[in-house]
Amino acid sequence: MKKLNLFILLALVAGMVHGQTNGTGTALTGQSKVKNNYISTGMPILLIAPDAISSALGDAGVASTPDANSSHWNNAKFVQAEPKGGITTTYTPWLRHLGVSDMNLLYLGGYYRINNRHAVGASVTYFSLGELQSTDDEGNDRGTFKPNEFALDATYSLLVTDGLSIGASFRYIRSDISNGMDIGNTTTKAANSFAADLGIYYNREIDQQNEFAVGGFISNLGAKLSYSDDDTQKEFLPTNLRLGARYTYHVDNYNKLNVLFDINKLLVPTPPISDTSKNKYYANRTEYNQTNVMKGFIQSFYDAPGGFKEEMQEIQLSLGAEYWYSDMFAARLGYFYENKYKGGRQYLSVGAGIRYNVFGFDFSYLIPTTTISNNPLTHTVRISLSVDFGVKRGAKKD
Repeated sequence: MKKLNLFILLALVAGMVHGQTNGTGTALTGQSKVKNNYISTGMPILLIAPDAISSALGDAGVASTPDANSSHWNNAKFVQAEPKGGITTTYTPWLRHLGVSDMNLLYLGGYYRINNRHAVGASVTYFSLGELQSTDDEGNDRGTFKPNEFALDATYSLLVTDGLSIGASFRYIRSDISNGMDIGNTTTKAANSFAADLGIYYNREIDQQNEFAVGGFISNLGAKLSYSDDDTQKEFLPTNLRLGARYTYHVDNYNKLNVLFDINKLLVPTPPISDTSKNKYYANRTEYNQTNVMKGFIQSFYDAPGGFKEEMQEIQLSLGAEYWYSDMFAARLGYFYENKYKGGRQYLSVGAGIRYNVFGFDFSYLIPTTTISNNPLTHTVRISLSVDFGVKRGAKKD
């Protein structure tokens, strides 16, 4: 495998879901400079689609059909799932287009419907950054280590009334990307935090052919991450608001089409462009770093230095379409859009799925649509395996 220097690792982790910058608040695009003020958080891996289903739909999933992946997309959906329960696991290679061979994202999720009103679920997300080589300031070898991050959560989902459900999750988070090594004059440590998710989901069958669903989901609302004893350097968790809808059209007893649309916005304050910025809410980066979680949550809706225009640039869009034949074979297509000043991730996604009895197999593939590819999953195949309990596939509808 390829051994990477610790400082290269930190740069990769900090920028893996954002655009590339020159360190002064501008992004380099060809020969021109574009103002870039993306929002950086700790553990951005918590925002990455962990499954091959929604990732093939342009990362649309807040109102998708309930399944074992709902812990990530909308925990309120569990109680409205058709099967009695289910388990899923996904393997995602990381940075393969850069030649990195041992960085991977692993996901395991499951749920169980206790009865028609109550359901519980759980999931584990594990991110391995492979084996890395560390050196001191003079370039001397300090050995190798295997940094990693993981999150463990438990969920409860309740059916409030016909078609309407809510959900709540509690999450433990740990990020160990430096193995306690000294970086400059700072001694690092593993960062730990706790967070909560809140979801709401409404599904309604209009008639035998038409169905729609809407959902809302706030994820990763919790304490900041601290990688050292310096309280001024704590990182916000990637608290996120997701809103979305799904329309389902049953063409006949065997053919079905789902169309999904999601919008996302980080509920994290927008940083000042520089220490000399005349930002109304933060005099400099230090003051920004010291902002508490709830204050940042509220101000995230109106604190962008560029005003309303910049706030709108922070919204990400996802659009997906899914075709099913006899609930056994699926084909998927999606598109994800992020403003060029806020990271610039823009890509198509494609995928397919197969269901046989209680077993499921899904895969997805990401195709960038911009000249600068800054997504760690570029040209990567994601694979999901699942098992559902208490459901029969391929039966003709009445």
